[in-house]
Amino acid sequence: MSSNIIAIVGRPNVGKSTLFNRLVGERKAIMDNVSGVTRDRSYGHGEWCGNFFTVIDTGGYVHGSEDIFETEINRQVELAMKEADVILFMVDVDAGLTGLDEEFANVLRRTDKPVYVVANKADTNARMHQMGEFYAMGIGGEEIFPISSQSGSGTGELLDEVVKHFKDKGIEDPDAGVPRIAVLGRPNVGKSSFVNLLLGEERNIVTDIAGTTRDSIDSRYNAFGKEFIIVDTAGLRRKSKVSEDIEFYSVMRSVRALEDADVCIVILDATRGIEAQDVNIIALAEKNRKGIVILVNKWDLVEKDTHSTKQFEEEILSRIAPIKYVPVVFTSVVTKQRIHKAVEKAMEVYDNKTQKIPTSKLNDLLLPEIDRYPPPAIKGKFVKIKYVTQLPTHNPTFAFFCNLPQYIKEPYTRYLENQIRKHFGFEGVPIKVLFKKK
Repeated sequence: MSSNIIAIVGRPNVGKSTLFNRLVGERKAIMDNVSGVTRDRSYGHGEWCGNFFTVIDTGGYVHGSEDIFETEINRQVELAMKEADVILFMVDVDAGLTGLDEEFANVLRRTDKPVYVVANKADTNARMHQMGEFYAMGIGGEEIFPISSQSGSGTGELLDEVVKHFKDKGIEDPDAGVPRIAVLGRPNVGKSSFVNLLLGEERNIVTDIAGTTRDSIDSRYNAFGKEFIIVDTAGLRRKSKVSEDIEFYSVMRSVRALEDADVCIVILDATRGIEAQDVNIIALAEKNRKGIVILVNKWDLVEKDTHSTKQFEEEILSRIAPIKYVPVVFTSVVTKQRIHKAVEKAMEVYDNKTQKIPTSKLNDLLLPEIDRYPPPAIKGKFVKIKYVTQLPTHNPTFAFFCNLPQYIKEPYTRYLENQIRKHFGFEGVPIKVLFKKK
């Protein structure tokens, strides 16, 4: 992660996520007029005048609240401030100075980090004159920065000051080339608990309430010689079950996380078995040609005998047929059972997805299989496959060169895919087989 870290903090609904999206240059965080939309810490990367930095978006800080979400959000905000090099304390000119602002200012007085007061929604001269009342907090030195996170006005002057605190130019994209693993599943199957256990910290808020996670949350994992970005996502429900705009955008972020990932860990609830929406998620990952690992969580809650694991796995594979190449790992986040095996399996699948087989090795092993079982003749025409090579694509793709590619049908394509898997593995990875005229 970049050493230049900016944390955006403040009470709920002052426009923190809008500024976050502005600084990272994309609509990464969900924005809504409802307070409390952002819950977990969300990270993004930006650049200003050759200085590269990481931005942390946080939920709205509410002092002394007993609400389960607000208590957890406050903890996430404090962790973000501890991690940051510079803190942007955001207030709302339109609403004026509130009791929540003053209470949060007391929290900020305890930090030795540079703090800038950012007066949002100062998009008219009249509103800019109203920001004087925020000097009463005694936070952020002599200058308050008026901005409009919606239009971007004032953000340049703010960043000019912020970058002065950076010790180096930073890294353009600290996540470039690092494998991305998305954790997906229905609501309340244990996705955030799994990520927290893996990272060894309360990175994401966990409750028994479905829909706790809203944004897709990126975290860097570096342990046991493995390094990757693990993405916690909102629970994916059927369209008919999505009732709120916020949940709709959460689902869209989860789908985008799937599309951006290299490997998808799909978590199932062992107490409920594989359900229709689980099948849909796996099919979507396969359609996007992602590596797939199925995690059966809460395995400690299931009554088992010596055949339970095998029977459960067979049921899963029968439901997702013809997808038969996906590994299944049985875990329990509560008892920490096989958590690291799940990570190892995900990295194996990533290695499978990126492996390149030499053309000579492919032909040495596959051409004898083709001679043993050649393509069936159609209309008296005999198909002769001359050679095979792996194409230089992002996902495993194999081209078979032959005289009559149009006569090769689906069953024989599946036979060739099975032979590739038999000799070269590719567990957890979709394979594409093409036929070209030679």
